[in-house]
Amino acid sequence: MELNIINKTNNELEVELRGETHTLLNLLKDLLIKDERVETAFYDMKYVSISEPVLYLKTNGADPIQVLKEVAAIIVSQCDEFIDVFSKAANA
Repeated sequence: MELNIINKTNNELEVELRGETHTLLNLLKDLLIKDERVETAFYDMKYVSISEPVLYLKTNGADPIQVLKEVAAIIVSQCDEFIDVFSKAANA
């Protein structure tokens, strides 16, 4: 994955995520819109086979980079929890 910050202001962020698909972007978007600091979150993939997805985030004044980092940490935590639960079930 390559990440390119296209635009960043005090409360907005546009990030291009090269090599990613709907899988990660939907997860990020869904968690972002559940965050009370987020006013808007969506992504765009103009042409699936030839363009890279761009994630857009607007907050109510919170630092959008910090919000995105915290949401990414939630995803990692959920994956760690799944690995733990699955490992216990697989070894039972």
